[in-house]
Formats: sequence, C-alpha cells, structure tokens
Amino acid sequence: MASEEREDSNNEREPLLRGGDQSSHVDAGEGGDSRELIQFDEQDPENPKEWRYRDKLANMGVIACMAILAPLASSMFTPGLDQIAEGLDTTSGTVIGCTTGFVIMLGIGPLILAPLSETFGRRPLYLVCFGMFTLLQIPAALTPNIETLIAVRTLSGFFGSVSIANGGGTISDMCGPEERASIFGWYLLGPLLGPTIGPLIGGVIVQRLGWRWIFWFLLIVCAVNTLAGYIFLRETYAPKILATRKKKLEKEEDKQYTYKGEDFRPLWRKMGHSFTRPLRILMQPIVFTMSTYQAIIFSTTYSLYTNFQPIYEGEYGFNTEQVGLLYLGPGLGFLTSVWFLVPKIDTVRNYLANKHGGKGKPEYRLPLANIGSLLIPVTLFWFAWTVQYHVHWTVTILSTYLYGIGQVMILNTTTNYYIDSFERYSASAIAAGALFRSVIGGIVPLFAPTMFEQLGYGWGISVFGFLATAIAPAPVIFYFFGAKLREKYWIELD
Repeated sequence: MASEEREDSNNEREPLLRGGDQSSHVDAGEGGDSRELIQFDEQDPENPKEWRYRDKLANMGVIACMAILAPLASSMFTPGLDQIAEGLDTTSGTVIGCTTGFVIMLGIGPLILAPLSETFGRRPLYLVCFGMFTLLQIPAALTPNIETLIAVRTLSGFFGSVSIANGGGTISDMCGPEERASIFGWYLLGPLLGPTIGPLIGGVIVQRLGWRWIFWFLLIVCAVNTLAGYIFLRETYAPKILATRKKKLEKEEDKQYTYKGEDFRPLWRKMGHSFTRPLRILMQPIVFTMSTYQAIIFSTTYSLYTNFQPIYEGEYGFNTEQVGLLYLGPGLGFLTSVWFLVPKIDTVRNYLANKHGGKGKPEYRLPLANIGSLLIPVTLFWFAWTVQYHVHWTVTILSTYLYGIGQVMILNTTTNYYIDSFERYSASAIAAGALFRSVIGGIVPLFAPTMFEQLGYGWGISVFGFLATAIAPAPVIFYFFGAKLREKYWIELD
C-alpha cells in the first residue's frame, strides 16, 4: 500500500513537473543508450526511505536541533532589549533591527541554500552553514556597537536558515507521504518553539549574567550541535547518493552508468535554473496564497513577542524573568498540537486516499488546517481586548496557548501540502514560502510598536485578527479547487 500511495503521489505531481520524468537530461548522443541505469534496489540500505528507524531518528535529531537553535537565536534577546540598548548606547527600537535583519535572512537564505542542496546534497550544506552560524556568535558576543551587532546578526540569519531551507526536503527524502506529517510535526517545533523558548532562556541569562552571555550560550550549544552533525548526519538526497554510487562503480568497473534524473547540463546552467526555482514556485496561486497566510502568522507572532516586555512590564508590572516565562503559553500550545493533533493529519490523509481507491492527493493534507483558521483570529481578538482592558494576565496567556495550537495546524498542513506537491523539489517549495513569511515577519514588527501606541493594544492587535479572518477560507477553497489550479498553472521545474 505504501508503494502504491507513493506512486499515486508522483502521478499527482505530474502537472507540476511536466510528467515527472527527469531522465530527459540524459543525452543519448553522448552514449545514453549504452549507460547502465543505477537505481535503488528493493530494501536498499542506502535508500533513505528504507533506513532503519534509529538511523532516521539520528538524522532528524541533529536537524531538529538546528531548526530550534536558529529561530531561538532570533528572539532570545527580546526580554533584554532595554539592557542591550543601554549597553550599546542606542534605543530599544534600533535593537529590534537585529531581529528584523535576522528574520529577513531566515527567508532569503533558503532561496540560495535550498537549490544548492538539490545540486550538491543536503549534508554538506548543513555542516558548512551551521558551522558558520556557530562561529558568528563570537563577534556578536564581543560587539562594540549596535551597527556591528545588526550586521553580524543579519549574516548569521542567512547561515542559520539552512535547517529551514532543507529540513522539509530531508524529511521528504526519508519518509513516504503516509507517515510524513507526524514526523514533520516534531521537526516544525523548531521554527515555532525556538522563538518561544528563546525569550524564556534569554530572560534568565540577561537577568543573571548580562546580555552578552546570550551569544556565548549560543556558541556553546551550537558547537555541540555542529559536532553531532559531523558524527551522525548522513546524506539523504537520492540523486546525490546515486551520483556517489555511480562514481564508485565507474572507478571499479570499465562501464558507464547513469541514474534517473541525472543532469548533464553545465553546472552554471543548472545553478542558474535552480536559483530561480523557488521564485517560480512562489508564483503558483496556491503557494502564493498559503505563503501569505504564513506571512500573516509570522508577522503577528513576532510583533507580539517583541512587545511582550512593554505589555507585561508596563501594564502588569512583571520583571524580565517573569516576562520570559509567559512565552510558555504559546509553547505549550505548540506541544499540545504536535502531540495530539498533528498525527491526525496523516490519519485524515490516508483515510481520504483509501476512500478514493488508494489515490493520494496533496489536498488531503488540508482539512485539519481549518482548526487553525478558526483559532487564530478568535485568539487574536481575545488577546487584544483582554490586554486592552487589563483583564487578569492568566486570561491573556490562555489565548496565546490556543493561538499556538492554531499556528501549528496552519504551518504543518501547509508545509506538508507543499512537500506532497513538489516532492523532489520540496526544499525549493518550502524556501519559497519561507521567503515571504520571513521578510514580512521581519519588517512588520518594526512598525508594530507605533501602531500599538496610536491605536492601543485592542485595535492594534485586532488588525492582525482581521487579516487572519480574511484569509481563513483559503484551506477550504484549495481543498475543493486546488487540484484544478495546480493543473492549470503547472510549471517546468527542471
């Protein structure tokens, strides 16, 4: 059944991949007819989809930690904005620019790193980029002024985006569609939980050790994670594995080999085409709309996170450590969603596939997105007006808990929708979505304090609620009409 569903998934992608057969790159005039085809055998130990569970788990453990640490670094110093501003002789608004540069590069980085991973493989990109991310914590800790800190943080955001760029692709490499959402849910905790627990840890560090220790802490944990990557991380991208096998066989035997999907174009031409792939995917109506949905969520989240300190210190009299603990509200919502709801995405998808003769469609990922479509606007209005009228802080944090549940359901279903639609190029598809959400999510928080000051927290936060309400019908619309839209707007990805 698993192999049949995987074949159905491939058939469903044909409008997007122009038939899905990439073997046309083999030039018969150069000996294509005489080449022996290399492919994975049944239960091939080198095929990532056939790896033992513990091997998959080791790979996912390293990547999940990277996915937590980079977003964690994006928000870790938010409880200490005033202390950093005082230490570098600047304003808190200027310090927020460190988050803006970092988050924007989390979106731009995948546009380059995802295509590179689809050319050179996943493992080299993880190790090189996360190694650079680790080293960049040193100048951040030693920074003499705000200009240096913004520059270093922006650069580290680019390299830290490697887990966002390639995480979904790595999961797609190892897991079939019938089990993907459950595993992806735990990986997605990184981009979500990182910005949430970052302020919690940062609040304690700033209060007890000073803000520069935030970056020394990041240096230590990122170095451990990088070392674990060198030890445990294995290549998962099938074309890269088959290319390595081809070189080995041709060296040992007097034969020429090829593999399905081998690309004989010059490197410069392949790279040029690869770098435009995420933008071409982003122009798909479905991807553009759902990426806009993600952008609204991320801009809302970062706008709230960067204003937790003025809200709860100014309105409720909390100290820095207490403000950090409040981020557990959405964090517990993330965990609840991943534990109880995210596995049901696979359950619903497999049920619908079996109901329709075993034929899976990417749209079967979308029904549970409606949980998020309902919860997000409701909880935003809830949070906005309970803060506005100084309702007890526990009531306000309860709304962030439910907001966290809704956020996971939208992001998880959307990303799995991308992966099922663009499986071979899932990294580029996810990069397309990451660009939009990160750029918007990085810029909007710069203007949020002014908006809250002029409109008040009630109407100011309600602006995000109205936007979430307007786009809420998207999952329902695409469930019924997504297949037709993908057929109509097919694109050539190679």
